[in-house]
Amino acid sequence: MEAFLVSTGVVALAEIGDKTQLLAFILAARFKKPAPIVLGILTATLVNHGLAGALGAWITQAVHPGMLRWVLALSFIGMSVWTLMPDRIEDEETRIAQTFGVFGATLITFFLAEMGDKTQIATVAMTVHYATPLWVVIGTTLGMLIADMPVVFAGDRLAVKIPMKLVHALAAALFMALGVATLLGGGAGFGLWERVG
Repeated sequence: MEAFLVSTGVVALAEIGDKTQLLAFILAARFKKPAPIVLGILTATLVNHGLAGALGAWITQAVHPGMLRWVLALSFIGMSVWTLMPDRIEDEETRIAQTFGVFGATLITFFLAEMGDKTQIATVAMTVHYATPLWVVIGTTLGMLIADMPVVFAGDRLAVKIPMKLVHALAAALFMALGVATLLGGGAGFGLWERVG
């Protein structure tokens, strides 16, 4: 259950101000059709984070546990720094909407925008940390929806009320805490460090 809760919270915070949240805002403003946008976000995130969870599960089996601990800790610490740098959205990511309709445009642009994004990398890292890919993927997907759905439905009103610097600082602190906990053996009890010993 901790894997689900931490994954949900970390991604919900990390996603605020992220390029995919900006993309959700742009699509919502352009099309004013929230249902297909939310369904597109959900589908793209499930596929993207499902692949990330599968990669994380493979890494736990393929990488030597002694090295895995350091790589994982440094990944979380790197994510902490990356979270403090807000993303910008690329114009090309929104042009696809002209051809594929609202759902198709959301699905394609979100999937592409998430490739190599911090929330996808966080999904890999948390899967390795907790060794429960299903709960991590469900949590990160829910976190994505928690951050993006309000923007789809009420972006203009919310954007001015959310203190972005504070949210980014909280997300960075969570990633840093996960990195430090991993260095100190915080994965014990979740399956990871039993393989180290």
